[in-house]
Amino acid sequence: MDAKKAQEIASSHEMKNVTYNGEKVYLEHVDQEAGKATVHPLYQPEKKQSVSIHDLME
Repeated sequence: MDAKKAQEIASSHEMKNVTYNGEKVYLEHVDQEAGKATVHPLYQPEKKQSVSIHDLME
């Protein structure tokens, strides 16, 4: 995924299907300069992690 698309999804009020390593995740925050996104599995908000935006799939 590119940084612009990730930012659009993170800013949207609609829930979008985003996956990281084949697992559905919630996209919380995008740092376009660093190329990183903060995500967590849909039903496990305590498992936040910072990942490369390019590893996210829509």
